Amino acid sequence: MTNHLIFSKVKETELLQWTNIEESPPYTEIEVLRALDQLQAEPDHYSKEAETILYTMLAYHRLRRNQASDKLTKLLLDRGEKLGGDVTIQKSLHSIIYYQAVMDHLSTLDLENWTIRETDFDATKLKMIEEWHQALNQYFIDAKQNNNDRNVVNIDLSKIDQTIQTELAELNQLLINSIEMLENRRSGVPTREINKSIRRLIELKLEFNQAFPNLFNTDIARSPLQKLEGMVGLEQVKKYMNQYYHYLKYQQDRKQIGFQMIDEPGLHMIITGNPGTGKTTIARLLAEIYHELGLLDSNKIIEVNRSHLVGSFVGQSEEKTMNYIKEAVGGVLFIDEAYSLHRQDASGNDYGQAVIDTLVSAMTSGELAGKFAVILAGYPEEMRQFLWSNPGLRSRFPEQNMIHLPDFKIIELLDIAEATALDNDYFFTETALNSFYGLIERAKVDDTFGNARTVRDLVMKAIFKKGAAITIEESDDWLDHMRIESKDLAVMTDKKDDIEPIEQLNQLIGLNNVKDEVKKLSSFVRIQQARKNQGYPTVPIQLHAVFSGNPGTGKTTVAKIYSKLLKECGLLKRGHFIVASRSDLVAGYVGQTAIKTKNKIREALGGVLFIDEAYALFRGENDFGKEAIDTLVDEMTKHNENLVVILAGYKQDMVRFINSNPGLASRFKKYFEFQDYETEELLQIANYQINRYNYQMTKDAEDYLKQAFNSEKVSGNARFVVNLVDEAIQFQALRLEDIIIQADDTQFLTLNKEDFKNAWQAVKGADHDEKD
Repeated sequence: MTNHLIFSKVKETELLQWTNIEESPPYTEIEVLRALDQLQAEPDHYSKEAETILYTMLAYHRLRRNQASDKLTKLLLDRGEKLGGDVTIQKSLHSIIYYQAVMDHLSTLDLENWTIRETDFDATKLKMIEEWHQALNQYFIDAKQNNNDRNVVNIDLSKIDQTIQTELAELNQLLINSIEMLENRRSGVPTREINKSIRRLIELKLEFNQAFPNLFNTDIARSPLQKLEGMVGLEQVKKYMNQYYHYLKYQQDRKQIGFQMIDEPGLHMIITGNPGTGKTTIARLLAEIYHELGLLDSNKIIEVNRSHLVGSFVGQSEEKTMNYIKEAVGGVLFIDEAYSLHRQDASGNDYGQAVIDTLVSAMTSGELAGKFAVILAGYPEEMRQFLWSNPGLRSRFPEQNMIHLPDFKIIELLDIAEATALDNDYFFTETALNSFYGLIERAKVDDTFGNARTVRDLVMKAIFKKGAAITIEESDDWLDHMRIESKDLAVMTDKKDDIEPIEQLNQLIGLNNVKDEVKKLSSFVRIQQARKNQGYPTVPIQLHAVFSGNPGTGKTTVAKIYSKLLKECGLLKRGHFIVASRSDLVAGYVGQTAIKTKNKIREALGGVLFIDEAYALFRGENDFGKEAIDTLVDEMTKHNENLVVILAGYKQDMVRFINSNPGLASRFKKYFEFQDYETEELLQIANYQINRYNYQMTKDAEDYLKQAFNSEKVSGNARFVVNLVDEAIQFQALRLEDIIIQADDTQFLTLNKEDFKNAWQAVKGADHDEKD
């Protein structure tokens, strides 16, 4: 399936309008990277001034993302300068980089811990003052070396910087005078003036940091809600979390007035979501919110799962659980995959229930109640069953304290992929991102898909593939080592067969009626897909099928090709082939058949589920197979566009089976009848099998087989022929064993009539034994 993402193009007019460093650039870092990448193919696409701004904009983004300058940031600014042009914003950025270095240099002085007391002994004073003087001297030496880079585009920063340098010089002089007084044992060391000067410098340092443009101010900490807003997707969750925050704050404000609330919902929370949807991240943000509002003493979060809490003998689970609860006091106890604490099929030796009982007790009574919050997380269906099986626990979590995190949309997953790549200093080309879209689509087949986690893993695999294949040369452009291309994703794409599915079908012997039906369906699917791509209405496609025929007529082989064809047409994401029989779907006791059937269907999602001898599922109304059929019908409806089911078996048995359940009859509209092979077709299969191993058949052997196929009906069809050839080869070996030294090449390669007569009796006898 070809995906066409829409990419915004970087326009020169908008580039030239960006002239103020206090304003965000019109394009993201990734868009700028792609624009610079495009310049390699089209060097004259932008004017020199616009190209300068591109390099400056990229340096800006990089500086803001890392909150510090590095070699690549300086390289980008140098590239921009070499292009020429008077770009004011470039000078502003140089200024920011310079003053960030000044700030970092100033931070080497541990001013916050510099303090001296009148009551200190002279020896103590002397030691401290000498250390401070030495630190200041080193500071001035380093500052002098870096002074050549000074740029005063930012007047505010320049003024504060000059004031700081003056204040530092005055403090240093105070220290020099004090050292002289202490060494000469004179009294009157100006401790008050020294402390006052230090406090003034601390204030100036804070003022200096606040004078940076907000986008570069490292002292501005993001609130939990701001962090949440920065996350990809989760729009409904963001809305709820904002409401929840304001509700909690409102209740806190009411308490300050004197109001009371008896039925408080509490802070305990349930978070559900499929893998990789951000459950742990949301739990950490909740801990920060509770602390920020003063509801908990700290924002610490103790993260545990079943393995941390459940012991191996009586009493150990209670002890381990209480230890983690005590550790979480003042903060949050976060239990991931909480449903695993209760196992429906658990024996008497499973102590998960002891954990639940201990937890409920600590949450509701005793000295720890109200001193910590519990957040339980897990997959939606498992958590629903877990809570319903534990009424005491469920009652501690009101409905409004339950957050469900939806799966990410594909476009959101692409944003996560690009952010992951950028965090590691990579970016996707447009064609690579389109390829990555297809990777996500193929991986996103059921609720086991890992969402953000899977996407990050895929990105890191691409980065590994790139890094394992190239080395850095001096002549390389820096972009060469940031670019993720389609070839870097090749390791994760499905390997194509050397032979196309339709060609594989054509190579099969016989089956002309089946071939025609499959080709007709394949053409129909392709045309409907083309109509859909062009915006025309499409006819619903019925892909579930019934393959009826005797054993060995090619049902499984054609089903495999069918799955490949559907994947090639873009109707199946994976196109894999899962074979099942009654034993794979039906269990021995009530309730387990549905689970077993659902698990097999989940395994087949995105591909074809081939149920051989499907009629064996129905053995009467009281048989567990009926539960498997009902579950199959329900799951086919639920996963209609993500699963193809093929039922196979004898013709009459399959007709009775389909008619036994109205749900089956309405879902299987496509029937393929596999006829027994004709004599000539069976001979072709025999010759094909013989040639595979570089053998040949004598004329009298071929005549014997033709007569045998005509006179006696064989069960098993192609399977019978394959077994027949295998047996003939073994009988040939037995025949040649005594003359192996004298045997020539022709004898080694030839199967004669005697070999096949013996083989026929052996295979027919085995066939009769199987029937008996």
